[in-house]
This record gives sequence, C-alpha cells and structure tokens, in this order.
Amino acid sequence: MAAHILAIDQGTTSTRAIVFDAAGQPVATAQREFAQHYPADGWVEHDVEDIWRDTVAVCRKAVAQAGLEATGIAAIGIANQRETAVIWERATGKPIHRAIVWQDRRTAGACRQRVADGAEPMVQERTGLVIDAYFSASKIAWLLDHVEGARARAEAGELAFGTIDSFLLYRLTGGRVHATDAANASRTMLFNIHTQDWDDELLRLWGVPAGLLPQVVDNSGRFGDCEGNLLGTPIPVCGMAGDQQAAIFGQACYRPGMIKSTYGTGCFALLNTGKTAVLSKNRMLTTVAYRLGGEATYAIEGAIFVAGAAIKWLRDGMRLISDASQSEAMAQLAPNDHGAYLVPAFTGLGAPHWDPDARGALLGLTLDSRPQDVVRAALESVAYQTRDLMAAMIEDGAAAAAGKPPSDVRVDGGMVVNNWMCQFLADMVELPVERPSVTETTALGAAYLAGMAVGVYGSLEDIAAIWSRDRRFEPTMGASQRDKHYAGWQKAVRQTLMR
Repeated sequence: MAAHILAIDQGTTSTRAIVFDAAGQPVATAQREFAQHYPADGWVEHDVEDIWRDTVAVCRKAVAQAGLEATGIAAIGIANQRETAVIWERATGKPIHRAIVWQDRRTAGACRQRVADGAEPMVQERTGLVIDAYFSASKIAWLLDHVEGARARAEAGELAFGTIDSFLLYRLTGGRVHATDAANASRTMLFNIHTQDWDDELLRLWGVPAGLLPQVVDNSGRFGDCEGNLLGTPIPVCGMAGDQQAAIFGQACYRPGMIKSTYGTGCFALLNTGKTAVLSKNRMLTTVAYRLGGEATYAIEGAIFVAGAAIKWLRDGMRLISDASQSEAMAQLAPNDHGAYLVPAFTGLGAPHWDPDARGALLGLTLDSRPQDVVRAALESVAYQTRDLMAAMIEDGAAAAAGKPPSDVRVDGGMVVNNWMCQFLADMVELPVERPSVTETTALGAAYLAGMAVGVYGSLEDIAAIWSRDRRFEPTMGASQRDKHYAGWQKAVRQTLMR
C-alpha cells in the first residue's frame, strides 16, 4: 500500500506542497509565493487563479522531488488560510472576483452596524466568534452586493462560496465536490458550532443564500478523487482543515489543556477544551478544533493579525534587514532596556482588543535608538501579544474547563527557527516553550488527517507517539524585569488604542 501523503499548505503569501512519509517526516517540499493585491487602504485580495496554478505546480514538483510516481501517494490533505472568501461559477469553476483575504477590513462598517443592532450576543452564542470583518460572512455579503448580478445568480443556484479549502477541493475534483470541513466552516460566522450545521438566522443576518454554501464534512474522510490529469492518476482527497486547526492536529495537542501557538503571517494560539465549547468573556474565539466521526473537539483561540508580517515589513518596507534570518542576530545586539515598543496594528488589532481601526505605532524612540532596537521590538511584540492571549484564556476559565492549565506551549511556524524569539516568548508567558522536530505542523496536520482516512495512521495515540521535540526553552527572566517589559507593552497598546 502507498504510504506517502501529499499535503497542500495554501497560506496567505505562498502555496506549499510537502510529501510526508508514514513516520510524519517530510521527504520533499515545493513552494511558490504569489502576489498580494491592495486595491484600497485596508483591502487585501488574492487572485485564486494564481493560487490554483501554484497548487498544481508545487504538487507536481514535490512528488517528482520525492522520487515517486503518483501511485505512491496514498492521499492528499489540504490546509488553508482561513476566512478568506471566494465565490465562483458552479458551471465553470471560475471566480467572479478576486478572493477577499482574512486580513481585509473593507466590511468593518457593516460589522459595526450589526453590533449596534444588538446581534453580537446571538452571533457569539451560536458561532463562538465576535462580529468582525476578519470572518467570512461579511465578505460574502460584500461580494454579493458589489459584483454585478452576483446576488441574483447566487439565489438562482449558479454560484458557489467557499474558503480556499473548498475552492481547491472543487477544482481538484473537477467540480464534482463542493464541501468544506467543520473547522473551516466554524470560521465563517454562518455555522452553528453546537448543532454543527449552517444557521438560518445567521444566513438572514448577513443576507447569504443557503444554496451558495458547501456541504460540511468531518476533517478526515474520503471527500473525492483529484482529476487524473493533474498528477498522473486519481488520488483521494482525505483531509482538510484551516491552517490553525491543522497545526493543533499536527502538534498532537489531542488532550484537553494542551496549547499550541503558530507564528506565521499572524499568530494564533489554540487551547484544546475537549468536548466543551467555552464561550469567552474576553473576546477570545471558540472554534471547532477538529471533527472526527461526527464528534467535534473544541478549542478557545486567540488571533493576532501580525507576527511574521512584522518581520516582512522590516525587510520589505523599512529595509532594516535583507533577510528574516538576520532578525535574531540584530535582536541580540539591542540592550535589554532599549525602551522601544512596536504595536503592529497594520491591519487593526485582533484578540483581545478587536479594533479594526487601530494602526501600527512605534513608541519609546530616543536619539539613541538604533535599527536593532526596532527589530527587537518587532520580535518582542509577538511574545507580548501571546501573553495577552494566554491571560485572557486563563481568565475565561478555558484551562479549568479543559481540566488543568497548560504545562507548556508547543510552537510552530516560520518564526520559531529564531531561538532568541522562542526564549523571549518563554520568559513572557512563564511557561516552557517546546519546538517540534518538524516545524511545518500545518502541512503535517493535513497529512495526518488524510492518512487517518486511508489507514496510514491508525489512531490519535499513534500520531501522538510520533511527535518529537527539537528543543525546549525554559523561562529564565526574573519577575521584576518581565513585569517591567510587559507594563511598557500595555502602556504602548493603550496609547495606540487612544489614537
């Protein structure tokens, strides 16, 4: 039996394909970056035809690099940037507009109006989410109202909506399958996480026709076969999850109380709360972590919009570094009392503030400030924001609901190769930080989900036994120094929110 899994990791700035073996080890990787489109201030779009072409190209390249024929691939798993909304023609699969990306803020006004109308308590109770432009519902409404003829065509059943997982599945299967998984569905603000179905009242709130929506399925199962001409033979697509849910799965955080934090374009911390959907009092998010055999496992989540994107800004916008890898050495050059704070609210502030109008601020500069101080401040901002999230989770009682507080934090994503950042993170959250041997846990989670469906992996326990640690970072900073750093951060955030 074929024992390799092909994982598609379709992210915000690039598309990757990774071939994993049965031991969960990557054997080949291919990646392509694609263009970001910014039509107006706060607007972010992707051309999904670019995403589709890149997906096919990297899949073919990864399989070839692995030295495999397509027949050596047991299944395909998909992980995707969440909340990004695309609507396409059912007949042709062609999009009616560029995808509106999760970072996009154009619908902030429509969201504020729903809050003013008193809809937020109902929305949070049913979806676990706050009303925000981050999620898909308001993006769908915008597309229906601003693309000529779209609403009439949607009501006539001619159009289909999906997040990127759904779009890729539709294209891979030649238009035969229009589906999404429960975890991705839980990020649309249209899905009732308790009944595990689309919610009629939420559809009315946003003016979304039910016929536009995909079927909701488990995260692991045989969804359909990809077209034989794409990779050389039909291969079953058997796993799907939004990137953060894929990461918690790839990190083997299967027990209530376990937490993972992913540092990519943004930062997303998820705490497994088991079968209990904990509703936050601190504007955190309740989400489906994964659904297997029709049974949902929940998590409470904190979302930070800008993490690695801040390092990209230092490189491409400010030109303080020429490569992200330089950030570690520069941070080490900055003194502990450099005094600079970067609040990276370039696209607003996420949890626990949820302020779409906040904008980035660099505070505490003096005539002695140097480029390394700014670089260090950018890395520090990631740790500070993670502490914000974990404090809110604990206050919400998520750890108590899970049965016990986290004993450590499992980290992943591109930023965690930076040892300095991982150590500062451990110091700020006052917990050991564990970096896995395989840091591409988003793709790995998609591979595990797909592999479970075809018998490459037998159980969650089997997968948990595979997980291995590369390095553990223990907190070493003294309490007074830590509190001083964090108090400065809190002051900087207050100043930013007051602007």
